[in-house]
Amino acid sequence: MSSFIKESVDEVRLVARGWRWGRRSQVPRSAEEWVPAAHSTVFRTEWSRRRPAMAAREVAQKAGLEPLFRSQVRARVEGLDVLERIDGPVIFVANHASHLDTPLILLSLPDAWRRRTAVAAAADYFFDTWWRAVGSSLLFNTFPIDRRGGTMAATPGEVLADGWSLVIYPEGTRSVDGWMGKFRMGAAFLAKEHGVPVVPVAHRGTYAAMPRGAGWPAAGRRQLTVRFGEPLVPGEDESVRDFAPRIKDAVAALLDEDRTTWWEARRRVAAGAVPDPSGPDVARWRRVWEQSESPVADAPARRLTAWRR
Repeated sequence: MSSFIKESVDEVRLVARGWRWGRRSQVPRSAEEWVPAAHSTVFRTEWSRRRPAMAAREVAQKAGLEPLFRSQVRARVEGLDVLERIDGPVIFVANHASHLDTPLILLSLPDAWRRRTAVAAAADYFFDTWWRAVGSSLLFNTFPIDRRGGTMAATPGEVLADGWSLVIYPEGTRSVDGWMGKFRMGAAFLAKEHGVPVVPVAHRGTYAAMPRGAGWPAAGRRQLTVRFGEPLVPGEDESVRDFAPRIKDAVAALLDEDRTTWWEARRRVAAGAVPDPSGPDVARWRRVWEQSESPVADAPARRLTAWRR
């Protein structure tokens, strides 16, 4: 009797393993017909850089976005004088910690620069639905960058060639803990290929005000700071691989300057002792805790809701 039960259980298990359960294909993968991968739909953004869209964006930014932004956060801007010594287009390269980064940078620029600046945005996030694509293109003058290597309707090089400056986040995505991640070499390649200068930009406080996953800035008008650095131009014999670390080092030095003073930061640059912008090698909660504090002394003494007691 026991052997009969055991054999019956084994047979049931065998059938269960081979059963399709409504999902498994009857055709082995090796016998399936090859089908080319479907190409994702490309959202065209040329219209957002034409005069009607530019006029609509000016009204939306100055009458809508800027008053709303100023009502939720406070911003301190340093280093804009560097733009008085150069002509566009340029590539603004910044660290990326929050959805507040783009409005902070754009609204910090002089009007003449802001009106001629486009923002490279992730196609799989900002252009996954038509309403998000239209909204971001109109309000921030974004154009899609496919992080998965797909074909795009407009490339950064084409936008630069039309005389537009670019905002690029070489990390490719927002920081998960507020510290700076690994830089990719796209901005360095564009600067080298098209002969345009790179303006490093460092900002602090956006993660504390609106970290990844938050849908709205924290209460209390958190303090933000943004600092523009001296333009960088690749040397004639300097490779992209050599130029990219120089851009990252410039952003790191600006972050150090914003935390301390210009003199202290310059001394550390000369000594090759700029603090690592990727942060300390400690537990994640400690990394998040440090970045949840506003960057200046007169900011409200608040921390993220998760850390309140």
